[in-house]
Amino acid sequence: MFAAFRQRLARSANQLRSARQFAVCRKASAAVELGLVAAPFLALLMALFQTALVFFAGRVLDVTTLQASRYILTGQAQNANYKQSDFATYVCDNTFALFTCSNFMINVQTYSSFATASTTAPTLTYNKQGQVTNTWVYSPGGPNDIVVVQVMYQWPVIGGPLGFSLSNLSNGNRLLMSTAVFKNEPY
Repeated sequence: MFAAFRQRLARSANQLRSARQFAVCRKASAAVELGLVAAPFLALLMALFQTALVFFAGRVLDVTTLQASRYILTGQAQNANYKQSDFATYVCDNTFALFTCSNFMINVQTYSSFATASTTAPTLTYNKQGQVTNTWVYSPGGPNDIVVVQVMYQWPVIGGPLGFSLSNLSNGNRLLMSTAVFKNEPY
């Protein structure tokens, strides 16, 4: 059996000796084409998966912010004398397992009118270890007050192939932010 294999190998080597015969041989063209197409295809799949995951996490954060802001809107957080850490725990308890609870940044501010309410993303400042050093406000207001609830999360982004990156922060992460603006009920 080994002798037959060796004879067949010798015949194949003789057939491909000339450059002209090598150029017209199509036996390995499928493998070469796969090698050329596979890398961009896998890069596209990775980018697509990462983008879908970021959008899904953003949507989950939106739903979580909506649920948590209703707790302030109805006066339940105020009547229970919630502090910022209590509200952060409430937010964490209502999230999906995608998030690390200690990485939530929650900013709750009261305004006198809707026109003066600020919904812009705050500028994050970092220490030498890369941790956010901003001080967040927790002011849920009283009955009929206008409140802005911002729930932020630094989503870790993997550097994508071919220069694709979803990061929008200086530390390479993506800031996911969800905002709810409402007028408290007269509780």
